[in-house]
Amino acid sequence: MIFQLDNSINQPVLLPNKYGVELFLKREDNIHPFISGNKYRKLKYNIEEAKRLGFETLLTFGGAFSNHIAAVAFAGKEFGFKTIGIIRGDELQDKIPENPTLSFAEACGMQFKFVSRDEFRRKHSDLFVTELKQEFDDFYLLPEGGTNALAVKGCEEILTEGDKDFDYVCCAVGTGGTISGLINCSQPGQQILGFPALKGSFLKEDISKFVSKQNWIVITDYHFGGYAKVNAELIHFINQFKKDNNIQLDPVYTGKMMFGIFDLLEKGRFSKGSKILAIHTGGLQGITGMNKFLKQKKLPIIE
Repeated sequence: MIFQLDNSINQPVLLPNKYGVELFLKREDNIHPFISGNKYRKLKYNIEEAKRLGFETLLTFGGAFSNHIAAVAFAGKEFGFKTIGIIRGDELQDKIPENPTLSFAEACGMQFKFVSRDEFRRKHSDLFVTELKQEFDDFYLLPEGGTNALAVKGCEEILTEGDKDFDYVCCAVGTGGTISGLINCSQPGQQILGFPALKGSFLKEDISKFVSKQNWIVITDYHFGGYAKVNAELIHFINQFKKDNNIQLDPVYTGKMMFGIFDLLEKGRFSKGSKILAIHTGGLQGITGMNKFLKQKKLPIIE
């Protein structure tokens, strides 16, 4: 087995007594220093499959501050693969030194191809993949965000025997792989709550491709305007949460999820005596880039 490190624990979250529930955060962000959280889970079996099939190169897609791009770049360096990142936004080509995520990936040996946003939307087309193979020769293809059947298999290992007593399991949702794994490994009586980080109703359809259970819902009220969109209220919540619990949240995924959970607690969504487990999916590497953006917009930064 290539991936063996796993330091995930369930950490209690400080809550007012008035809620009458217990909330824990599963610290998936601690399982690896660079292949963090759900990226570790999603890459585990894909890396093993790429090795088994004899591939020497991993190719994937992502944006300017993509956790997935950073994780794939480090995994390639760690496990002996060349890596290629197809990056959304051709204007970024001359800005690598200014971008902490891309600088990190480049330092790990990743080769970049920057494409326009219109061209990036072709990433699922067979023609676009064929064109990439003509340019880069053969490669093991990892989709944007890393979600495929092997990624879901890895995410099915997030919940353990010790988690069976939780009534609710909550996670942020990007491409749907993590919540699909949680649904598949959930226990009878557990409800899985997904908090999308982006706008759109397509996620339910994407998740349904990988699951057969019906014990899940997607709560679409906490995306703050869309992917990587934030405001001062969210940043204040993230900073206060860190002061109260000594746990860093990221503004794209886990910050929005925890904000949503706290709002639902205030609205009485969870019955008294409930046990709630939220999954910390990592993503902390993107905070440096986000803070540069926040300073430009004269917004509070993540402390």
